Amino acid sequence: MGKSRAMSSASAAPPESWPWPPAIRASAVWHVAAIGAGALVPGAMPWAIGAIVLNHALITGAGLTPRSSLLGPNVTRLPEAAGARGQVAITIDDGPDPEVTPRVLDLLDAHGQRATFFCIAERVLAHPALAREIVARGHSIQNHTARHRHNFSFLGPRGFASEIARAQDILAETTGQRPTCFRAPAGLRNPFLEPVLHRLGLSLVSWTRRGFDTREGDPAKVMARLGRNLQARDILLLHDGNAARTPGGNPVLLEVLPLLLERLHAGGLRAVTLPEGLEP
Repeated sequence: MGKSRAMSSASAAPPESWPWPPAIRASAVWHVAAIGAGALVPGAMPWAIGAIVLNHALITGAGLTPRSSLLGPNVTRLPEAAGARGQVAITIDDGPDPEVTPRVLDLLDAHGQRATFFCIAERVLAHPALAREIVARGHSIQNHTARHRHNFSFLGPRGFASEIARAQDILAETTGQRPTCFRAPAGLRNPFLEPVLHRLGLSLVSWTRRGFDTREGDPAKVMARLGRNLQARDILLLHDGNAARTPGGNPVLLEVLPLLLERLHAGGLRAVTLPEGLEP
């Protein structure tokens, strides 16, 4: 993605104007051409309408594909420099959770590994001491919106700005560190998101692979998804909030994480925070 926006927006220079991604530019040209053809060419209006509908379908499909970069920059793997350092990123979403997160922190400490927590800001407000403990123990907290709205991907520029900027302020005031990375709820978005992220100095981060641990209660299946072709530069997605439960009632993350950390150790890999992993 070139140089990451992984620096404090408080100290960064004002962002340059948003560079339109090629797909969005092409979409604008497509609309103008279709409207022009429909207006000027006899009998072309049905074809023009069809072309516009097709274009909207393609843009919508890109927004529903979390790892797509058609709507703007999207970090799905750490840079090559991180690969040379043998680094991966474990990202943990939807917390902090007062039952699960402290045990996750203990597991990470026991293995000497670091993680990035994409936190919901209102949960940070509810558990500020836990959020501060995450940072104090060497991990990173990043922006996962203020409320984790289920209709997030349908918001417009104002809705995006309200949700994300409010989360930025809450997380910075609570932890003393302003996030530099953003992850959308479920990874879903629309073309209005990237200009807001650009203005706030945030990089969109998705993942290389995920364990689907919010709906899969079998730790072996979650681990199999995460461990398939596991290698340096991978960004892995797990959840401390909204975690599925094993048949024994244990949050599945707490049974998967020790297996994953042992796998990293055996492979000579080191889990680092996203700000560290994104360093060139």
